[in-house]
Amino acid sequence: MFSTGSNRLLSIARFVAKPSASKSALTRGFSAAATPAAKPTRILITGSLGQIGTELVARLRKKYGKENVLATDIRRAPEDQDGPYRYLDVLDYNAFASTVVDNKIDWLIHNSSLLSATGERNPQQALDVNINGLHNALECAKNFNLRVLAPSSIAAFGPSTPRDATPDLTIMRPTTIYGITKLHLELLGEYYHSRWAVDFRSIRYPGVISSEALPGGGTTDYAVEIFYEALKHGRYSSFLNKDSALPMMYMSDCLKATQDLLEAPADRLTQRVYNVTAMSFTPETLGAAIRKYIKHFKLDYSPTDFRQGIANSWPKSLDDSAARRDWNWKPEIDLDLMTRDMLKRLSERLREADSNVVLQKVEL
Repeated sequence: MFSTGSNRLLSIARFVAKPSASKSALTRGFSAAATPAAKPTRILITGSLGQIGTELVARLRKKYGKENVLATDIRRAPEDQDGPYRYLDVLDYNAFASTVVDNKIDWLIHNSSLLSATGERNPQQALDVNINGLHNALECAKNFNLRVLAPSSIAAFGPSTPRDATPDLTIMRPTTIYGITKLHLELLGEYYHSRWAVDFRSIRYPGVISSEALPGGGTTDYAVEIFYEALKHGRYSSFLNKDSALPMMYMSDCLKATQDLLEAPADRLTQRVYNVTAMSFTPETLGAAIRKYIKHFKLDYSPTDFRQGIANSWPKSLDDSAARRDWNWKPEIDLDLMTRDMLKRLSERLREADSNVVLQKVEL
């Protein structure tokens, strides 16, 4: 099932065992001359041009130095990329492994994934990228002693999961290809941890809302689209019905949670996969929050989209008490703060893109 063929595993095994290769050059230190205390942490991020990756790269470069955070993806680097970037197809294990070794990587954040709605349109591609890419990431973590954080999602739950205050450990049984691949991620990562002591960590993202990146093919995309439409047209037609409650998080909290788990001391972690959440709301609730600042905003519903069925299979709210206990997770942004910030930032962005654009009046 995995794309890593026996010839690839054999070639990398020979590479690792090559007598002339210094052992320290293939493990966390990578340089016999450098002392572990002096060596800066070097981080590789796959899928770095996605919604989360774009902002996560910038955040980690501020702390670790731009030269120590390598962004990778399968697209041309943007012109404003402020730091190292490399083309990397995560389905190519040899390229993956050489990128890790050549850049002396310590931590791997594996973000490469097809999202829920995109996955349902292209299930075979989702299986290939989400499963085989993950396998290559875990093999790199095992062979080169990396800490690896590979995000999961609320999509890993299913219709038989308790939908209110859903705990970390419960019935899963997802019914989307995206959810199936995310549950596979969790279980395989836990296996690599128990079998080979790989420092695997995963965080179940709820819906993530951002002003910096356009929607990327997810079921919770309405919660981003609604702000653009509210500003440009004063109305929005939601593809989810008015009472479809889903757990959500503003991007700043998403990045904080990711960094907090990535940096958490290993001895603080009592499990490998954690729920995180900041708020839970429906399209109707979000529409009311926007209407506080765009007085004549109108919201209607056309839940004939297949994403309604996906939303119906996901939790309405999450219990993230384990994350709060183990690594002091605490969200900072609530619904009103998020709404104000989204309207402010998107107004500025739309006007920068087109000085003649006519936007709805926003009373912040």
